[in-house]
Amino acid sequence: MARDDRRRREEPVQVRRRPRKKKRRRNRQMIPVLIAVLLIILIGGFLAGKILWEKYSPSKERADGMEYFNLTDSQEMAVIFDTELLEDKARFQDDHVYLNVETVYQYLDSRYYWDATENMYLYALPTELVSVEVGSSEYTVSKAKQSEDYVILRADGSDAYVALDFLKKYTNFTYEYWEEPNRVHIVSDFGTKDVVTAQKESQVRYKPGIKSPILTDVEKGAAMYVLEEPEEIDEWTRVLTKDGYIGYVRDKQISVISQEELEEPEFDAPEYTSIPRDYKINLSWHQVTNEDANNQLLSRIADAKGLNTISPTWFSIKDTDGNISSIASQSYVNYAHQQGLEVWGLVDNFTDGVSTYETLSRTSSRQRLVNQLTAAAIQYGLDGINVDFEMITEDCGRAYIEFIRELSIMCRINGIVLSVDNYVPTASSSQYHREEQGVFADYVIIMGYDEHYAGSEEAGSVASYNFVEQGIQKTLEEVPKEKVINAIPFYTRFWKTDGDGNVSSEALGMGSAGTKAKNNEIEPTWDETTRQYYIELEYEGSIYQMWMEEERSIEEKMKLIKDYDLAGVASWRLGYERADIWDVILKYVN
Repeated sequence: MARDDRRRREEPVQVRRRPRKKKRRRNRQMIPVLIAVLLIILIGGFLAGKILWEKYSPSKERADGMEYFNLTDSQEMAVIFDTELLEDKARFQDDHVYLNVETVYQYLDSRYYWDATENMYLYALPTELVSVEVGSSEYTVSKAKQSEDYVILRADGSDAYVALDFLKKYTNFTYEYWEEPNRVHIVSDFGTKDVVTAQKESQVRYKPGIKSPILTDVEKGAAMYVLEEPEEIDEWTRVLTKDGYIGYVRDKQISVISQEELEEPEFDAPEYTSIPRDYKINLSWHQVTNEDANNQLLSRIADAKGLNTISPTWFSIKDTDGNISSIASQSYVNYAHQQGLEVWGLVDNFTDGVSTYETLSRTSSRQRLVNQLTAAAIQYGLDGINVDFEMITEDCGRAYIEFIRELSIMCRINGIVLSVDNYVPTASSSQYHREEQGVFADYVIIMGYDEHYAGSEEAGSVASYNFVEQGIQKTLEEVPKEKVINAIPFYTRFWKTDGDGNVSSEALGMGSAGTKAKNNEIEPTWDETTRQYYIELEYEGSIYQMWMEEERSIEEKMKLIKDYDLAGVASWRLGYERADIWDVILKYVN
């Protein structure tokens, strides 16, 4: 029994040991697998984390300042004008910032004039002309020399650059600049601005997104100007930093929008005074084609009731050197003054073969023209000068208005009234710079006629009611009413349209137009649209038409002058009118 019991006790022990050996073997075999799985999980987690980090973490990449501002060398300087980064570049030289003269004209002050032919830079003050030459630290103010401790105007190839410090003498703005990269911020628009403040140290990025390169860092509490931003951009605000970077900052890093008052610096702005008359102007142009025609003054003004100003066509640009031709008469002026008339001598640019652009674009010839006109006005005792330059081209516009500015200086000094003739405003006549005329000239005259003219391709009114009113309205958008004179026509056109559609016309004074209608036994009918009497007839296959100017049509135009409270009326031309017209005009300008 004892041995059997021992056997029974031993046998289970042997049975239990054999399975343990097999389990240990299996465990040893599983260890590499587990390690491999663990490594895969760790690597996968690392890669997934890295992908998520790269996708959602802010980029630390910084934008290259030279590239951002598109700078090519150490002297080139970016220009931030108010809230706009310009394509134009400034120059940084000898610790001074120089702005391209074209940038000055386009953005800062269009009153500066650059003469690229004679290398002069000019600015017209009320009674003085400021001028500086390339490469000089000296400048003249009404021929008196003054100087600075820096070069005022520099040339770089075909470009010219002027020191900002010099511009500040005559133009109201502030500026601040920084180096590496070179940039200057010019502020000319003052007042209340929207700003945000950084709630913590933040980054301004090139585009709205955390992966966009960083333009600059802003400290906690730093203020930034808020710029207009596209509506589709969420969670980001477009800003201008106080050191000249335009980019985007995250909304969660900034305060709500508040206002900051950008104070305008003290600046003694020049006052461009005028020489007004304390009565309504009633002017008529007297076409004088030769010296003998001056003798017609007596007969021309015999019936002109209420006329207080006469403008004889005496002067013309003679050549591109700025000389003038003249048929002025002292006896004419003396007689006009005896009759209570002011004399505003007219100068035109009608001489064949003489380029207005060549004459006005060069400072030497332009100033010769100014000086000769002023001298003639003083010599003959003229009360005013009337400028009638027509067909001014777009490329001549800047030189033209500079001529008006410089002429106004001499007129203002000598007490001579300056008036300037203009077409009815259109999109194609902006080069006349009416707004500047309204500053420098004493009177701006609208030539409220030639709606249809000699070369028109269709027949029509010379001065329909709506045409005249629109001319007044558009001019008043740029020129104060106390300076605006509207000119009316004393003439009409008799139109012929032949069977082939060819259009021609002849200009007729009021008397001749009435005779034309009477001789053809046509009864004029009133046209409410043009507010003129209208006639039409057919003869030998052609159609003849005429929109007449007479007492009733002139009165309609005079009502407009009164309704808009203009400075007066002018008329082209003396001798074309009927005597009764003066009674009509007198009702509205007395």
